[in-house]
Amino acid sequence: MTALAAAQRRMHAALIDPQADPAAAQALFASDGRLGAADGLAVYQRGYVQRMIACMREQFPALCHALGQPLFDDFVVDYLSYSPPNQPTLHNFGRRFAGWMEASRPDGSAREAWIDFMIDLAGFEYAVFQMFDAQGQEGRPAATADAPDCALRLQPAFSLGRYGFPVAGYFHAVRRGEAPRLPLPRRSHLALVRSGYVTRTILLSVPQFDFLATMLAGNDAAAALAAVAASHGFDAGAAETMWHGPNGCRARWIEWGFFVADPA
Repeated sequence: MTALAAAQRRMHAALIDPQADPAAAQALFASDGRLGAADGLAVYQRGYVQRMIACMREQFPALCHALGQPLFDDFVVDYLSYSPPNQPTLHNFGRRFAGWMEASRPDGSAREAWIDFMIDLAGFEYAVFQMFDAQGQEGRPAATADAPDCALRLQPAFSLGRYGFPVAGYFHAVRRGEAPRLPLPRRSHLALVRSGYVTRTILLSVPQFDFLATMLAGNDAAAALAAVAASHGFDAGAAETMWHGPNGCRARWIEWGFFVADPA
């Protein structure tokens, strides 16, 4: 390891855990007569932590609202010790936040509902955040209504999630500047899709979720319809109506940019 690399590692360790290496300040900074070495390091330590907190507030605005900013900030400081950034950018800094909250929950087997909600909300918010920079459908035009079912494929900027709470409603209420109450438990199945630089959140029924999950696994629409019919006890006509009927989801989902069409 070069001397520069060693200094960088020591600096990083001192920023994340100031108590881990009390000699770090003397090793990394020299006093200029006005500011001692430890005080010089403290300037960077405070700035580093505040930058991490600001980044997480941007990635999890609804969770910050739900917890309150002081408690949210405390969570971030603890999370920083568990999962410090290890990439050149902070884009993925929050990727393990929901999992860390689950592993660190204070209620143990009691499973308090408000903690379950916070964990669900963190998972949903990170999925929304990731959608902004997800791979798009470059080079593959969006499907149109006349595309045959066999050509339909879910576009890359698409994801599914299931939650024990109505996290999307809470998230969007916070984004509108409202102050929603913490919701009661209620299962929700959601799709996220980015099309035309707009990310949509779509509430799904369980059969619709299962249909899209089957397509997301690489199957075509016919196979997804067959799977839904089998797992939900639908006859073939009911499954077809869900997809192609007057109130079916096919036309809406094509309009909202769910699909690209494979060339004939």
